[in-house]
Amino acid sequence: MTITSAVVELTKALISLPSVTPEDAGCQELMAKRLLACGFNIEVLHYDDTLNMWARRGNGKPVFCFAGHTDVVPTGPVEQWHTPPFEPTVIGDTLYGRGAADMKGSLAAMIVATERFLSRFPEPKFDLAYLITSDEEGPFINGTKRVIETLEARNEKIQWCIVGEPSSSQKAGDVVKNGRRGSLTGHLLVKGIQGHVAYPHLADNPVHRAAAALAELAAEQWDDGNAYFPATSFQIANIHAGTGASNVIPGELNVMFNFRYSTQSTANELQQRVIALLDKHGLNYQLDWILNGLPFLTEQGNLVEATVKAINQVQGFSPRLETTGGTSDGRFIAPTGAQVVELGPCNATIHKINECVSVTDLEQLTKMYEAILEQLELSL
Repeated sequence: MTITSAVVELTKALISLPSVTPEDAGCQELMAKRLLACGFNIEVLHYDDTLNMWARRGNGKPVFCFAGHTDVVPTGPVEQWHTPPFEPTVIGDTLYGRGAADMKGSLAAMIVATERFLSRFPEPKFDLAYLITSDEEGPFINGTKRVIETLEARNEKIQWCIVGEPSSSQKAGDVVKNGRRGSLTGHLLVKGIQGHVAYPHLADNPVHRAAAALAELAAEQWDDGNAYFPATSFQIANIHAGTGASNVIPGELNVMFNFRYSTQSTANELQQRVIALLDKHGLNYQLDWILNGLPFLTEQGNLVEATVKAINQVQGFSPRLETTGGTSDGRFIAPTGAQVVELGPCNATIHKINECVSVTDLEQLTKMYEAILEQLELSL
């Protein structure tokens, strides 16, 4: 079996399992069978509605971990797909199906790369592990976060980790995420007094009260970023007030906003600056926060070096190291001290109708994963 057919066939087998979050639908069992054959010990960690797998080969050496998720987002209107979303279809060089790019193609590439690497290095200088969840696309409560808590409680550490998120832009390997911005969400309730629009002196309009403060929040320069991160951004995601009637002054204004922040700022600093600004405007408000993830950065080290060398070896170019985009499960792994990078296929179609991945990119991604393992082996 060629490397192309091996990775494509496994990707197709995974896509055919309709693992809409938080369902795993048998994906981890399929992966576990391949890993068992390679000498991995499989630990099933079932937390509430989420199935997780921790697989490890070896016991005592530094741990290299492939991390990823088997769950996918809902298909959307099935009739808008030109091929059934859970019937993987290859047309030319393109494989279509929900999860093809995010991230069943990466999972298949990891497995095939591991098999090929171990056939050449049956006793590597590091332990190999897999951290797989079915909770990445959902509320991320019972997935990687819980697994890491379990590993930390027994002092089981990950040294290096590749997360298979679709990081690439135009060609597999052209972008590697060596960090991610933090994510902080605020739920703001501005309180007023409901009344008739014809009698504004008997009411207190919270929309009018908050308008200047919201404009100032949107215009604020939170930081300048740094060499690795763009400047922190503030965005209002949702805003709502009123009863739906045109003759009623609303009694409350609800605003949801989000910071994507760099390592130049902390969540606490951002919270305090928002509170100070709201207080300056004299608002009567309630503010609740959700910290979705801390920023993390993997600077130059043996994982970044191995990844860059591997991509050069396979693709003939050096990747761009970026920290842009959304959050990933890397935010739960990096705080333990692990070196974490994200490397996967192109992200142009993720979460979209007719999600797809290049067959050539799957082959090249498999070679890159294998080459990273080899580079680490040779560097130790």
